[in-house]
Amino acid sequence: MQKRIHSQNLQQALQDRGWSQKDLAAEMGLSAQAVTNWIKGADFPRPDKLLKLATTLRLSFTDLVITPSKDQPVIAFRKKGGAKTTDAHALKAMAMGTLLKPLVQFLPEPRSLRAQIPSPSLQYDALQVVVAEVRTRIGLGVQAVLSYEHLIGEFGCNGAVIVPVLWGEKKNHKNALHILLPQDQVTFIFLNLDTRLEDFKFWMAHELAHVYTPDLAGQNEGEDFADAFAGALLFPKALAKAAYHQAAGQRDAMGEIRELQREASAHSISLYSVFCEINNYAKAEGLALLRCKDSEIHAIRNNQRGKLVSEILFDPTPPEPAAYMAAAQNVFRSAFFPSLRRMVKSKGTGPGYIQQIMDIPMQDAAALHGDLSR
Repeated sequence: MQKRIHSQNLQQALQDRGWSQKDLAAEMGLSAQAVTNWIKGADFPRPDKLLKLATTLRLSFTDLVITPSKDQPVIAFRKKGGAKTTDAHALKAMAMGTLLKPLVQFLPEPRSLRAQIPSPSLQYDALQVVVAEVRTRIGLGVQAVLSYEHLIGEFGCNGAVIVPVLWGEKKNHKNALHILLPQDQVTFIFLNLDTRLEDFKFWMAHELAHVYTPDLAGQNEGEDFADAFAGALLFPKALAKAAYHQAAGQRDAMGEIRELQREASAHSISLYSVFCEINNYAKAEGLALLRCKDSEIHAIRNNQRGKLVSEILFDPTPPEPAAYMAAAQNVFRSAFFPSLRRMVKSKGTGPGYIQQIMDIPMQDAAALHGDLSR
C-alpha cells in the first residue's frame, strides 16, 4: 500500500470552508484535474504541494495522508530553546523522510550487527553503566575529554547517516533532525553546523541515544532518555564526583561557578551540562546540591559562547560546495554526498530534489547539484 491522500478528510475540509475542488485548485495554483487525481489516489502531491495543501486546509500530516504505519518515517527534532514544532514543521520533515527513501538504494550496504540499549533507564547508576560501556566501545576512558569526532564512528556502525547542514545560527527552528525509515532500517541525522561547539557535542550525543533506542524514536520518553544520556556521556560520574567536591569546597556560589567554568572549558561542553551532571551526582549520592542556581548559570553561559562548528571547519564561511561536501565525507565519514552523487548520475536527479531533502535554499541546492553532476 502506497501513501495516498485521505480523500474523506480533504473533502470534509473543503466542505467546512464551502470550497469546491476547483476553488482549492485555484488557491493552490494547480489544475482541477491535479486535485481530482489526489482525491482518487491516482497521484500523490510533491512535498512542497503537500505542505501547501496541509497549511491551506489546516490539516496535520496524519489527517491528510494515509500511509502504512511500518513505512511511515519517524521524526524527532532537536529544537532551539523556546522553539515550537508545528504541524507544518512535522509535515515538512515527514516529506523529507519520504523523499529520502529512493536514496537508500545508493547507500553502502548497512552493517547487520548494531548496538542497542535494551532497557533504557533514567536511573542514575543504570545510566552510568550504559555510558561507561559506550565510552569503552569508542576507546575512551571515563575521565577523558569526549570530542564529537569520537562519536562519529558509532553512527555509521549503527545504520545512521550523518548529514551536516548549514541551516544558519538563527534562521531555522531546529538544530538537529532525526529521520528514521523503519522499513529500510536507515536513520538520517541532520546536524546544523551553524551551532556552538559545546552545544553541537551535546546534540550529537543526544542523536546517538536515538540511534541506540530506535523503539523510542519520536516519543517523549525517547527525548528524555536522549537528554539524560548525552549529559552523562559528556560528563560521567567520575568527572562529576571530582568536580562536585572541588566546587563544594568553595566559599560561595560564585566560587562554585568558577570551578564549573573550568570544567566546561576543559571538556568543551556547556556550563549548564556541567551544572546538571554535578547536581545529578549529588542527588544520587544524597549530598547537598550546589549553591549556584539555574538562572545564574544560564546568564553566564549566554554571555560566554564559543565558536560555531562551521567557523572551526571552514575559513571563510560559507564554504564552497566542494569543501563542504569533502568535510561531510572526511570529517563526519558521511556516505550522504557520495550516495547522492551516484543517484544524480544514475537517475538524472535535479537540484529540486536536493533542495527538498536538505531543506535548503534552491540557490544552494543548485550549487551542490552542479558539483555532484561533474
